[in-house]
Amino acid sequence: MSGIRNYVLVTAAYWAFTLTDGALRMLVLLHFHKLGYTPVELAFLFVFYEFFGVVTNLVGGFIAARLGLRATLLGGLALQVFALLMLALLDPGWSRAASVAYVMGAQALSGIAKDLTKMSAKSAIKVLVPEGADSSLFKWVSALTGSKNALKGVGFFLGGLLLGGLGFRSSLVAMAAGISLTLALSTVSLPRDIGKAKGKAKFSQMFSKNRAVNVLSAARFFLFGARDIWFVVGVPVFLSTQFAWGFREVGGFLAAWVIGYGIIQSITPVLIKRFTGGHAPQGRSATVLAFLLALVIVGVIVGVHQGARADVLLVIGLGIFGVVFAINSAVHSYLILAYSDGDKVTMNVGFYYMANAGGRLAGTVLSGILYQHTGLLGCLAASAGFAVLAALLALMLPRANDFVIPDGVDVGGD
Repeated sequence: MSGIRNYVLVTAAYWAFTLTDGALRMLVLLHFHKLGYTPVELAFLFVFYEFFGVVTNLVGGFIAARLGLRATLLGGLALQVFALLMLALLDPGWSRAASVAYVMGAQALSGIAKDLTKMSAKSAIKVLVPEGADSSLFKWVSALTGSKNALKGVGFFLGGLLLGGLGFRSSLVAMAAGISLTLALSTVSLPRDIGKAKGKAKFSQMFSKNRAVNVLSAARFFLFGARDIWFVVGVPVFLSTQFAWGFREVGGFLAAWVIGYGIIQSITPVLIKRFTGGHAPQGRSATVLAFLLALVIVGVIVGVHQGARADVLLVIGLGIFGVVFAINSAVHSYLILAYSDGDKVTMNVGFYYMANAGGRLAGTVLSGILYQHTGLLGCLAASAGFAVLAALLALMLPRANDFVIPDGVDVGGD
């Protein structure tokens, strides 16, 4: 029962953080777009958020193995409170250069907070599930990550709603208060020894020596780069400027996309079982799905060139992209745990999510640069290229532990 209790506590803390993380992205993007910031400037507001996610996932796995997952989870929550309050102190009278630098600094702290919290929550599942209980691991990964993605979508909508209702500063203060309460409850409830390695973790172990983990991490880099090249700046700014969508409409579309992405994860086993004979996904599943992502994006590009309405085509095409992406991400999230030894899971997951954050960083920078210089079609073309690279890398993945997917089991993704 203690394992279930700890799982519930970790999940609740992750849920609370996820709501503010999604809302913060929308607050920053829409607020500064309204102030007249260019696509490149908007992208740079998120660069440190993603860059420090790379660093955090690398070092965070080492810290968690040394100190335990409780320390990294609580540290992530505390940093998020500080980052939110720091952003609330932004002075509208500052120059644009000073404002960008200040927001980048606050976003750096939020990026560290996000990846400490995510790594802690996902690694805790492997620690709490009994060794050899692969079907339970499959189920618990889904229960955490599927709900997380739905809540992140709610956070996107919440961000647009708060910005329109409370304004930038008051929204940040309200979110900081909510995370402070979560931090206090987690501090008094979580045991101190979750996730500590049995032996002393070495700094050199931060870089994985597991070939399967390395290949999967490289594929993950390009998979999430393919998403964020259009997701971070390109599509939101395009819909806002070309079709005059307001805060609620842009936030609502991205919210619906991420919520739908989370829902699709709940039926992923049914879809996968049709192609795998009821067994868990393997590397070839990731290959096929990544190629499908590229085809979907190419279809959107062709449709725009043929004169179809861009807003309608984007909603439909990116909706299909979300379905395929959700399944592909779910396959990746299962494989990283299947490839990892229980005692070193924090190190492997940290390395894997370092690559994940690196892909988001590349996608974020390219999203602003490509949109400003080549428009939305440039973003979509680069997205298709990244998806193809993810597929080619997935061709080199070995088989994971092979077990039958039981009925009702969900697969989760990032």
